[in-house]
Amino acid sequence: MKRALLFICFSISLSFSQEKSSGYFDVQLFRGNIIKHTEDVGHLISDHPDGFLLSYNWKTFGKKEWEQVYNYPDYGISFHYLDFNNQYLGYNVALGLHYNFYFFNRNLMFRISQGIGMTSSPYDKETNNKNNAFGTKVMDNNYFMLQYKKENLINRIGFQAGFMLTHFSNGRFKAPNSGINTFALNVGLNYNLGEKQEYIKDSLPASTTYKERIKYNIAFRTGISEGPVPNLGQRQFYHIGLYADKRIGRKSALQLGTDVFFSRYLKDYIEFVSVAFPPGHESYTDPDTDYKRVGLFVGHELFINKLSIETQLGYYVYKPFDYEIDIYQRVGIKYYLYKNLFTGVGLKTHGGRAEAIEATIGVRL
Repeated sequence: MKRALLFICFSISLSFSQEKSSGYFDVQLFRGNIIKHTEDVGHLISDHPDGFLLSYNWKTFGKKEWEQVYNYPDYGISFHYLDFNNQYLGYNVALGLHYNFYFFNRNLMFRISQGIGMTSSPYDKETNNKNNAFGTKVMDNNYFMLQYKKENLINRIGFQAGFMLTHFSNGRFKAPNSGINTFALNVGLNYNLGEKQEYIKDSLPASTTYKERIKYNIAFRTGISEGPVPNLGQRQFYHIGLYADKRIGRKSALQLGTDVFFSRYLKDYIEFVSVAFPPGHESYTDPDTDYKRVGLFVGHELFINKLSIETQLGYYVYKPFDYEIDIYQRVGIKYYLYKNLFTGVGLKTHGGRAEAIEATIGVRL
């Protein structure tokens, strides 16, 4: 199976390379450890997971303004295979899009990737009920990589090595969904397909050009989620965000706002808890407890081109039902369809536990 996947991905990379002479591909091997972010995944850690990563990358040379601002990053597509060496988890594969950002004279590379993953062994009530990490076969995947990288050491062949953190989760689209985070060391080779090109020198206007008045945002987020107990049923959720942001330069804006959460799966879970535990028990909950929540958050938006990366940290100021911790996080990707209209996708979590994958539409006024 590994050899077949390797051959397929190598063929895909080769086909890309024939179309784009300014690109390169890299092949990497990795081995690491599953992070025990919750006691629920302890039985899933039995050995060191390992796998391989194949990527095709397009280089930028400053023809567009954002390329110069971000020190001529690469963008590309990657495939990776991860064997957990555990009888309940099996192996995962993922296909994603990524950016490579460079620092310290382009010797240090940081990659961020967002994609779709699949598992060979999802949860099944009868045949695989020990896998409480993956409740569905198809999941969200993202990974981060920090590497030392050197190109053209032997003709067009280069070397890279470093660290990788990868996350698989369905965002509690369906329970169970503890998710798996893996930290790994990786090493590999890269191969340039084109001749060396010169970068266009930075001739951008002063950063004061990007100063703006405070902008006001309305974000409507929705999707499907299920409570932490399997078979409670999937329900639509509606999350409404109202916030202000202030641009502080070409790359960044700071945010301050509030979220209102209408997570209907919580209504089902409250009813379940009210029946599962009798009155007087420490876990008993009144079935009429309000399932709605309100949070305050601070955030940051990193502008790239029409894409931006959004990170937020929030605290519930209204949460009648004692569910998860009081602090929540959100990380997502936004795409500006027009100057003031955006869409995107994000992941809302409580620490290392995902709650929802949110599809977003919004306006920035």
